[in-house]
Amino acid sequence: MDLDPEGLFRDDSDEDDDNVQEREANKDMVVYLVDASPKMFTPATTTKADEKEETHFHTIVNCITQALKTQIIGRSYDEVAICFFNTKEKKNLQDLAGVYVYNVTEREPLDRPDARLIKEFSCIEDSFMSNIGSRYGITSGSRENTLYNALWIAQALLRKGSVKTVSKRIVIFTNEDDPFGGLTGAVKTDMIRTTIQRARDAQDLGLSIELLPLSSPDEEFNMSLFYADLIGLEGDEIVEYLPSSGEKLEDMINQLKKRMMKKRKVKTLAFAITNDVCIEVNTYALIRPTTPGSITWLDSISNLPLKAERSFICNDTGALLQDPQKRFQLYNDKIVKFSVRELSDMKRVSSHHLRLLGFKPLDCLKDYHNLRPSTFTYPSDEVKIFGSTRVFVALHSSMLRLRRFALAFYGNPTRPQLVALVAQEEVTSAGGQIEPPGMHMIFLPYSDDVRYPEEVHLTSDDAPHATDEQIKKASNLLRRIDLKNFSVCQFANPALQRHYGILEVLALGGDEMPDVKDETLPDEEGMARPGVVKAIEELKASVYGENYDQEEAEAAAAKAGASKKRKAVTDAAAQKSAGYDWAELADTGKLKDMTVVELKSYLTAHDLPVSGKKEALINRILTHLGK
Repeated sequence: MDLDPEGLFRDDSDEDDDNVQEREANKDMVVYLVDASPKMFTPATTTKADEKEETHFHTIVNCITQALKTQIIGRSYDEVAICFFNTKEKKNLQDLAGVYVYNVTEREPLDRPDARLIKEFSCIEDSFMSNIGSRYGITSGSRENTLYNALWIAQALLRKGSVKTVSKRIVIFTNEDDPFGGLTGAVKTDMIRTTIQRARDAQDLGLSIELLPLSSPDEEFNMSLFYADLIGLEGDEIVEYLPSSGEKLEDMINQLKKRMMKKRKVKTLAFAITNDVCIEVNTYALIRPTTPGSITWLDSISNLPLKAERSFICNDTGALLQDPQKRFQLYNDKIVKFSVRELSDMKRVSSHHLRLLGFKPLDCLKDYHNLRPSTFTYPSDEVKIFGSTRVFVALHSSMLRLRRFALAFYGNPTRPQLVALVAQEEVTSAGGQIEPPGMHMIFLPYSDDVRYPEEVHLTSDDAPHATDEQIKKASNLLRRIDLKNFSVCQFANPALQRHYGILEVLALGGDEMPDVKDETLPDEEGMARPGVVKAIEELKASVYGENYDQEEAEAAAAKAGASKKRKAVTDAAAQKSAGYDWAELADTGKLKDMTVVELKSYLTAHDLPVSGKKEALINRILTHLGK
């Protein structure tokens, strides 16, 4: 009987070269191919007479600049090359016409994004025409094919690195949907055929080719003329590609500064089903808090990173201790010593990372039992324990069919915990897999961790009740300020964005701090809409009454009057206490000869409590004076 008839889980022994290529890449290598034909320098949008016209070329320069800035923060070890095609000048190792490699010198690897590259590339528009130039590379009467040349050069730039460990991409920016439109006959057919074949040869080598088209104000980019065949689109994919590519371009311009953590694997665990059956599973982090990172200390002279070392010095002799350190715990007034190894052995409670205890129905698992973000488990693809996938699939299928979760012990050496393993069924769509099959490892509390809310018993007269009118007004307010299509992915951490923005300004030598949009702030403009304001006022009136605003203003005025009165009393006390040298009175012991009213004048002037007997007042003054 086949435990996995649909191949949801791959068995340990089925690993081959094709599956290896699907593993997550550790590095990203990108070649940006930018069309530099004269059409790219035409206005991208209709503008007013007094506004500066923005071209498609300017949009692409801004887009790539933002992408480079994000790469520095997210994956600084990635490599990038920027190539222009349809140029007057040529600069490439193959000496092909119409292609200018901007940032990679001959026979050198791709460039890593840095501040120098960003500063130089962001200003390229000022000198592009004079240094590089623009022209139409594919013209009638000429056999020159600059797009073919650009793809050939991009493939050569991506020659280093294995596709098993490196993600290789070619990204094309253009607003010309029919680059061979000016040709006719056999010449056109032959050039289209050779260009598409060049793209397919690159894809066969593991290179991904992406197109980010730019549409003119009066004409939409037509994918079906040429580029659908180039990148391999068919049927409905052609219609859906243009909107999705527009979103990609917008995302590149407005993308968040964040660290990319593609490697989500946490560790490999040994999962003991019984004493005789043990399998191996991988765990993956679905959510991990992002922090700015640790600060590195530098030497003030050499500017090199400092290495921190810790030494132990004897408290009695001041000698440097070299022997292994021991720790102790007081028990019944006795010092019980432990070595580091002994402490480690004491904390170890299990020889296996995971040990199955049993199964329970899913309705026994409560939402509030989840102590922290769950960890996703999946059978290991390493051949250390043969048959892990088959046992995992058997458990997974049975748990889904019987609607049960597995209760297990997670033998973390530092903090042993109970965990619930909840099976997740695979969810797919026409576009591919949405959710993978596997198990979520949910961390459960012990009985010591559970806190019960206080029970408050109110009589029917004491318990507050909302009227039907108040409930109706509250429901209306909820409908008015309902968040459409809400997702936590919409909100960026404003503190992190500001941190990265400051680093960017300092690295690029900027003068002004960047504007960071805090998306956690309420939508003031939306809350000020007449419908929302009316709903808020109606709810306030139904709960607090029609004269609530007037009563609130009177209470505020009364509070302000009391505040002024307290300030007047404090000023009078300060003026009275200024006539005494309190430090001298404290040193000479004459505070006890003063009256309670005089002592309270000092305390009032310094905003200290004035309650208690005379002795308590004197002690309070002495404490404040540091005596």
